[in-house]
Amino acid sequence: MNTADLRARLLAWYDDNARDLPWRVRPRDHAAGVRADPYRVWLSEVMLQQTTVPHATPYFLSFTRRWPTVIDLANVEDGDLMAAWAGLGYYARARNLLACARAVAGQHRGVFPDTEESLRALPGVGAYTAAAVAAIAFDRAANVVDGNVERVMSRLFAVEEPLPDSKPRLKALAGDLVDGHRPGDWAQALMDLGATVCKPKSPLCDRCPVSMHCAAFARGDQGTFPRKTKKAARPRRYGIAYVLTHGDEVALVRRPDKGLLGGMLGLPTSDWTVAPPTVLQGAPADVVWREAGEIEHVFTHFSLTLRVLWAEGEAADVVWTPMKGLDALPSVFLKAARQALLTPLLL
Repeated sequence: MNTADLRARLLAWYDDNARDLPWRVRPRDHAAGVRADPYRVWLSEVMLQQTTVPHATPYFLSFTRRWPTVIDLANVEDGDLMAAWAGLGYYARARNLLACARAVAGQHRGVFPDTEESLRALPGVGAYTAAAVAAIAFDRAANVVDGNVERVMSRLFAVEEPLPDSKPRLKALAGDLVDGHRPGDWAQALMDLGATVCKPKSPLCDRCPVSMHCAAFARGDQGTFPRKTKKAARPRRYGIAYVLTHGDEVALVRRPDKGLLGGMLGLPTSDWTVAPPTVLQGAPADVVWREAGEIEHVFTHFSLTLRVLWAEGEAADVVWTPMKGLDALPSVFLKAARQALLTPLLL
């Protein structure tokens, strides 16, 4: 493979076809000396983990309007941050986001470190995020490898080893293509190629600027890459969600800081177990509970069936929240609340 030609072709393509993203400095502006804001780069990368660009963008715009600098974000109350994050999922990221912002504000006077090593020392910043911020914000020659880049590498080099075992090799192959010339643009060019052309299904090889260098394209089986190990069936858990209303308010509880949806406000629930609960464990009040159906929700590592119960009454040790404010709940609880309230109160 002619690496110099591949790099030149992909960067030229990126100059003409870069996605217009609110956290991105466009190639022509970058060439003119405009530098990306490390705070915006970092925030976008954290939000985009396990989330699509269309889904993350409104959250990014909302966050940057409310908290335009890392110091602003560092000063937010934990509960306000978690409420603003609701709907993005993977709530440990929100807790890490706040810890990192406070570290940058407190230990670095609001200025992000500019090397991979120093970025990795920040709370919640892993190898990928450190490489992305170092490359995109500081033009460091860092090897930025996300799922899009893995797919591009698997096809360029026709890597037969399936994911996830092939991850180290794919990262090494991507690293061989990194150099000191426009490293931030290079990282984003690879990601854009994977997102818009080298798609998971039906790659648009006729639009690819580097198809002449692609081993899988030469073989004609590019759509079969990356190879993947067959996933095990996702386990299922069961639980009960309690929707207790009093007037136009709903009883919520603060979940423990550690664990799934940690620190979030949510509906009271039973434990989530491998068999459906047979008693009303976790009910917030001794009232007459009415059946309100079931909801299904899929987390990363398991699927959840929640039996939903509704009642009108009072309870202690809960947070009474107006029904109009329930949109800020994590989606699993919002589903359950809507399921319960559609019939008696029409949420």
